[in-house]
Amino acid sequence: MDISDEDLIKKYLNGNQESLKQIIERYTPILYNFAVRFVGIDNTPDILQDVFIKVWKNIYKFDVSRAHFKTWVFTITRNTITDYLRKKKMVVFSSLDKGEEYFSDNIKDESILPDEAMSKLEDKEFLNKILLEIPEKYREVLILYYQEEMTFAQIGQILNKPMNTVKSYHYRAMLLLKKIALHQN
Repeated sequence: MDISDEDLIKKYLNGNQESLKQIIERYTPILYNFAVRFVGIDNTPDILQDVFIKVWKNIYKFDVSRAHFKTWVFTITRNTITDYLRKKKMVVFSSLDKGEEYFSDNIKDESILPDEAMSKLEDKEFLNKILLEIPEKYREVLILYYQEEMTFAQIGQILNKPMNTVKSYHYRAMLLLKKIALHQN
C-alpha cells in the first residue's frame, strides 16, 4: 500500500531522509510531463531541479490544512516555470485580462465537441500538437484538469485565479480545441 504524501512529509521531518527521495520519485514524472509542455525537453530537468530544491527548502512550511501536497508542489512548479519564462523573455503564463468575463458556476461543457472533433482529440499525438497552438493560460488548465485530474478549485489555487476564471479558461480552451480540430486535415 502506498504511503500518503503527508505521511512521507512527516517521516522526512522526523529525520527519515528516504521519505524525501520517495516524494521526489513520485512527483518527477508528473511534474516532468507538466513542465515539458511549457519549457521543452531541454529545459525541463533544470526546472525540476529548481522545483525540488524549493520543496526541500520549504517542506517544513507545508500546511496540510491549507492545501494538498500535490496542489502545493504544482504551485511551486508553475511559479518556477513562470520565473524561468520571464527570465528568458518568453511568453508569460496567464495574466488576468482587464475586463475578464466570468462565466457562471454552472458552465456546461459536455456538448462543446462534436463527434468528428472528439474523435480527432482522442488521438494523443494530434492532441499534443494542437495543445501547442492554444494560449498557455488555457493549455495549463487543460493539462491540470484532464491529465492531473485536478478540480477547478485546485487549479484556481495553483494559478492564483478565482474558480470562475479557471472555468472560463477551460470553456474557452475547449472552444479553441474544437475550432482547431475541425479545421485540421
